[in-house]
Parts: sequence; C-alpha cells; structure tokens
Amino acid sequence: MARLKSPNRLRFLFRFSRFQVSLSTEIRYSELTLMLKTIALACLLSGLSASAQAPDLILIHGKILTVDAKDSIAQAVAIRQGKIIAVGSNKKILQLAGSKAQVIDLHGRTATPGLIDSHAHIATGGVDELDSVSLSDAANVDEVKRRVQATAAKLKPGEWLTGAGWDEGKLAERRYIVASDLDEAAPNNPVWLEHTTGHYGVANHEALQLAHITAASKDPPAGTIDRDAQGVPTGVLKESAMEAVVELIPPPTPEQWRNGILRMVDTLHREGMTAVKDPDIQPPIWDAYHQLVEEKRLSLHVCVLWHGGTTLESAKAALARIQALPRPPDSLGDGNLVSCGAKIYMDGSAGARTAWVYKEWNKNSTGIDQGNYGYPLIDPEVYRQMVRLFHQAGVSVGTHAIGDHAIDWVVDTYAQVLKEKPTSGLRHSIIHANIPTDHAIDTMAFLQKEYDAGFPETQPAFTWWIGDTYAGNFGPQRALRLNPYHTYEAHSILWAAGSDYSVTPIPARFGLWASVERETAKGVYGKQPFGTAEAVDVHTALRSYTAWAARQLFLENKIGTIEPGKEADIAVWDKDMYTIPSGELRDLKCEMTIYNGQVVYRAANTPVTGQ
Repeated sequence: MARLKSPNRLRFLFRFSRFQVSLSTEIRYSELTLMLKTIALACLLSGLSASAQAPDLILIHGKILTVDAKDSIAQAVAIRQGKIIAVGSNKKILQLAGSKAQVIDLHGRTATPGLIDSHAHIATGGVDELDSVSLSDAANVDEVKRRVQATAAKLKPGEWLTGAGWDEGKLAERRYIVASDLDEAAPNNPVWLEHTTGHYGVANHEALQLAHITAASKDPPAGTIDRDAQGVPTGVLKESAMEAVVELIPPPTPEQWRNGILRMVDTLHREGMTAVKDPDIQPPIWDAYHQLVEEKRLSLHVCVLWHGGTTLESAKAALARIQALPRPPDSLGDGNLVSCGAKIYMDGSAGARTAWVYKEWNKNSTGIDQGNYGYPLIDPEVYRQMVRLFHQAGVSVGTHAIGDHAIDWVVDTYAQVLKEKPTSGLRHSIIHANIPTDHAIDTMAFLQKEYDAGFPETQPAFTWWIGDTYAGNFGPQRALRLNPYHTYEAHSILWAAGSDYSVTPIPARFGLWASVERETAKGVYGKQPFGTAEAVDVHTALRSYTAWAARQLFLENKIGTIEPGKEADIAVWDKDMYTIPSGELRDLKCEMTIYNGQVVYRAANTPVTGQ
C-alpha cells in the first residue's frame, strides 16, 4: 500500500470506518503521525537554536585586526554572551543580527584584541598612585623636594612619607637624590622614596636612624649601602639593603590593596588593556584579588606569580600556597584570576648597576665602574634547587634576570631541570632578559621548541622611559643587545611584552612604539643609543602584546586574538596602527574597551556609537 503523502490523503482515510481500515493502513497512519510530530518538534527546536545562537552584540564598519595565525583583517564581529561567534564582512555579520542585538558602529575605527601586559605590578603600583608622592615626572631635585615638603605638611610628626618613580636619568642634575636633599623638606618625618626600577631608593636621615644604618653598617648580602667619599651612607640603598627601611613602613590595609587594584583596572580599560600578569605577590594581594572576584568587580584577566623568596624554605612555603589553588589554565572567576606560578630574582637592576654581568658596568656610557660586575640576589646553586622544586611539582617559574651572566644561569637551569624531568607546557620564563648572550638565545630557541619553555617576558619601554640611565650603564656595545627582538624573530623565539609598571608607564601603546623606534626619553647619549637593528614592525609588536602574551598567562584559548570561540576582549582605537607612521604609535587613543562582551570604557568624544 502506498504511503500517505498529503493532508488530503489523510482526510480521505478518516472517512473510512475503523472496520474498513486495514491493519497495515493503521500502521502507516501511526508512522505518519509520529513523523509529523517529529518534524514539528524539529522545526520548533531549530527556531529555538537559531534564536539561542543569535548575537547580542555586533561591531560593524571597522577594521578588525584579528591577530590570528594569518593576521587576517575583517570588518565586523558578532558576539554572544561574551564570546565571539563570528568574524567577517559587514554583510555577513549583519545577516546574523536579530532584532535584539546591540549594534556598535565603529565608523571606520580600528579594533584589536584587548592588549595584555605580561609583567605589571598593578596592585603595588595602584597603592602607590593613591597613597605615595608621584615623582615620575619630576624634572630636577628641587621639584622632588617641593613635592615632599607639600606632602609632609599634611602629616603628623613621625608619620612615614613615601614616594616613588624618581629616575636620575630624567633629573637635570643627573644624580641620585640623597638624604640631605630630603632632610630640610621633611624634618619631622621619616622619608622613603623608591626609584622607578624598584631596586633602590633613598631614605632621609631620620629613616636611616630608625633603621640603624650608620657609617659602621656593613653591606648586607646581595645589597649595597651607597656611601660618599668619606664612607658615610648617602641615603641610597640598593637591593636587600632597602629592607632595613622598608620593613618599618606600615603595610597597606586590605582596603588600600583593593582600591589600588580597582584604580589600575580603570586605567587599563582606558588604555585598551584587558589582561595582566602581576608578578611577585604575597598573600594580602591575592586576598584582595580574590575578594574582588567574589564581588564580581574584577573586570580584568589577572595571572599572578607568587613570591618565591631566596631560600629553599621560602620556596616550599610558596609552593604550598600554589598547590592549594587551581592549576592553570584552571582559574577563579572563569579566567579572571589565575595562579600562574612562582617568581624568583636571579639578579638586580641595570639602573642600579646591580644586575649580574660578565664585564664591569659602565658609567656615563664610556666610563667604567671599576670592579662592579653586579651580583646574584640569590645563591646560584640554591636558585637551581628552588627551580627544581617547582618544576618537579609541575609549577611554572618566572625568573627575573637582567644581566647576561644571570640570563645564562637561568636558561641553563631550565635546560637542566627539563632534562631531568621532561615536561611540556610549564612555560618557564626569563623576566626582562635584557641583554642575552648568543648562548642564551640558542638555549631559549631549543627550550621553546622541545618543551614549550624558556620564554622572554620583556619590556620594550625600557629603551624609552629609563633608556638614558640604561644607555649610560650598559655602555655603547652592550646597549646594542638590549631587547633583541629581531634576533628573537630570526630564531623563531616567541616573547611576551609588558611594562613592568610602575617601572615604566603602563599604557601598552608606549611599548608598541618602543618596539619599533627604540628611542630614549631625553637622548642623553643620542636619540637611539640601542640602535635599530633589533627593532621589529608593528605587526610583530602587536602580537607580543596579544597572542603571545596570552600564552604566558595560560589563557591563549580564551583571549589574545579575535576569533570565534574566544572571549570578546576588544579595544577600539582612533587610528590604524598598521598604517600610521610608526612615530605616532605612542599617541594612539583608545576610544572603547570591551571586556567579556561588555563595554567597560567609552571615550567621551568618540564617534563610535551604539544602537
């Protein structure tokens, strides 16, 4: 018997009495009924599915720099529930839009993935911005003294006065601030002013007295008390010598930590930045981040490195904290807070001439700082034991290493522990990696290829913001090796970029520009004492602040590119960074920042509109 094919045929069958309908017809009728119900249900579900997958936000009429593997450029993006669901032409994306989709017209503006800072102390820097004297733009010693005096007038006698950001390379006198400069400005208060590098600072005589630092004091291990020609402390303390003063300063309160972080989140949004690695944290900072996550106030991806200390005991304490938390890429707040690993300091600072180098430090570019090769901040063999401890436990290690000697020790340590226990994906990093040797570069390339480890986490803006101090200390030959990005590229080495805020200002646009131009702030030793041979183009520079940086936060599957499946972290800029003259990169203005599909910043005068 033929199958029923139409409603007319169905009505015809109903005219027969039930005694006239054969058993086979009844079976066919049952099959038809089931089929029709199935089709109806499928149509309903199809409509619901289409509705469920329709975008709730679309960006159109833009130039979308996706930073995907092909460096594709699109016109529009479709977003649903914070995720990118499609990227393509205006026509393609508009076809997806339902009646409820919010439409943002970019009016030809350029959009990129939200920029990522792979090394920024935003918690401590934020507290400093709120509660310390800012000195980063002080042009001379008298200006520093005036700011200290104005702040001291608001304090009670005996209260600590703190400041941060000074740099002798920017001061007209081109010298350290010293205790005698501060005594008159704050005669009734202990004063501590941290250098922009964070590796040295200056105390006034009242603070020195409280710390029991006198002419008879000896330099502590891995530290330096700066002295005048008569051996009297000048007030400048470097590396571990700072601890005697710093430990006397009352620590920030939990509320101050939270407020400092929130201030920086707002600043980052204004600069098109949506993720950061905050290194060297202690429990109070973690607690502040965690509380903000619980309160759903942390609209930022934050990856942290725990302070590893300088001993095996301190490393074990850090490891215990790390093991109590989710391992990356697992996180708290669905990617808002990632416990990425541990940080260790191998050496000091190029600004302080305490980094560990093979040849004596220079002074004033061509002079020699006789006998000064810097020094490790940790016993090298103990360091190796600490790295082994973390590595064996499956924990990523980020090691601060500035000098060429320090960098060699770090990459050789990574190679050794990885040979002992081959493990892929821990992404051990060399933080700063200022002047790597050829051996270090070859080892980084090997480690990345074989183990997904050995990644430089660098700061392009060092050549600019502290470049005049750096050029004077590195000297003409070493300076040419600073941040060797072109060489990295030639060796297929990936690197992540950042600011080391508050060592340099946090906007990533400065780093994009510095990666290409390599100019110093003042030109004390020439406009480009680091040369241009190691410069890269803006396409590569942008990748170091997006796709490559995301890997070092263990978030490459969530952020770093504009592709379907990624979170909608997007920055909109007033100019196309791929086509403007490279000198204009540092003047880019962010007009809108989207985090997880939500607009978290919109410039007041932007033509970018929403419907």
